[in-house]
Amino acid sequence: MSVKIAAVAAGSICDKKGIRPGDLLCEINGNAVNDVLDYRFYLTEKKLKTVFEKQDGRRKAFTIRKGETDDIGLEFETYLMDKHHSCKNKCIFCFVDQLPDGMRDSLYFKDDDDRLSFLFGNYVTLTNLDDEEVERLIKMKISPINVSVHTMNPELRVKMMANPESGNSLRYLRNFADAGLTINAQLVLCPGINDGSELIYSLEKLFDYYPSVGSIACVPVGLTKHRDGLCPLKPYDAVSAGEVIDIIDSENEKFKEKTGVKIAYASDEFYIIAGRDIPPAEYYDDFPQLDNGVGMWALLKSEFEQALEDCAVKSASRKVTVATGTAAYPLISELCALAQSRIPGLEVKVIPVVNNLFGESVTVSGLLSGEDIYDAVKNIDIGDELIIPPNCLRNEGDMFIDNMTVEQLSDRLAARIRQNKNGGAELLSALLGE
Repeated sequence: MSVKIAAVAAGSICDKKGIRPGDLLCEINGNAVNDVLDYRFYLTEKKLKTVFEKQDGRRKAFTIRKGETDDIGLEFETYLMDKHHSCKNKCIFCFVDQLPDGMRDSLYFKDDDDRLSFLFGNYVTLTNLDDEEVERLIKMKISPINVSVHTMNPELRVKMMANPESGNSLRYLRNFADAGLTINAQLVLCPGINDGSELIYSLEKLFDYYPSVGSIACVPVGLTKHRDGLCPLKPYDAVSAGEVIDIIDSENEKFKEKTGVKIAYASDEFYIIAGRDIPPAEYYDDFPQLDNGVGMWALLKSEFEQALEDCAVKSASRKVTVATGTAAYPLISELCALAQSRIPGLEVKVIPVVNNLFGESVTVSGLLSGEDIYDAVKNIDIGDELIIPPNCLRNEGDMFIDNMTVEQLSDRLAARIRQNKNGGAELLSALLGE
């Protein structure tokens, strides 16, 4: 196997060796280079015996001596060096299947790529792996590995994921655990399907892999209004969400008696649905599952209160509007009210944005569209700036999920827009215009 080189940095080691765009990188220290994992892993060696194939078919081999973190100047067409691995499952709760028509193409791609787990923290189901790939991950000590488990019952996993291999692929958890790799597990819970006694079973089976399984996030199924023809699922209510929290707490207590630690957490959304107070920041230990919405509320509140305590600003002449999802609205309102009480002259209006694109049951800020934000604030006095959530734009920071750009929203509202950044201190800075 080999990978095609897209560019070579001028003056780099490979440039000086005569490597050019279009050439192929074939081997490093006798190992085939298939993708980014191979490349990054073998590149850390200080002595590299490399083999390239020139565009005329000639092979060129030479040795490179370098520092452990030094680059050799090669760039590739994609960060993976080949195509994304798409998902082979047809999960009954898949959010991509619930998207409306007419959105940008990238949103409809279902990835299930272990390399993206390593690079960006994406969760994988293990169904795209085979024994050879598992051995490669172990050899490279790729850790942590983020796994969408959903259930430890193989037969139920097959039903939930509509893939006959999904139950058998759970065996790879043992391979990773025996190799000492860290596993972060995720359970997307569907009422009446993989919660209740099935949740107890899954937690206890995952506890058996401790300490390799270092954390388990339990999150509620996300349901949009675009579910025509899909498996009938119901959302969590206050009672069923409370039952999930109680099961997790009970199982954690049993586990703590054996190990002294807890590793399973309910996402913030479960507490919000159940109408229960979210635990304080110390409950979440080192916040291992923030990206799954576990402990975000507690951490944001703790950071904001500390930043406000340390704030040197004594007064401000500033009027702003903060747009947020309906789930976070109570917390953001509380924090903004606290800031106004401490800083005279600061005026903050917090607006909950109802998600009409996906349906009112979708309450997270990260899935707010530009159009829904516009509808929520178009008839109010925005003031100096409109502050939008940190996660409602794509990675480039320029476009909402409905393809509206920040510039377009700004023009329509005739208002300045500031994207808040993740963190309590950052929210306070946004309110103050820093």
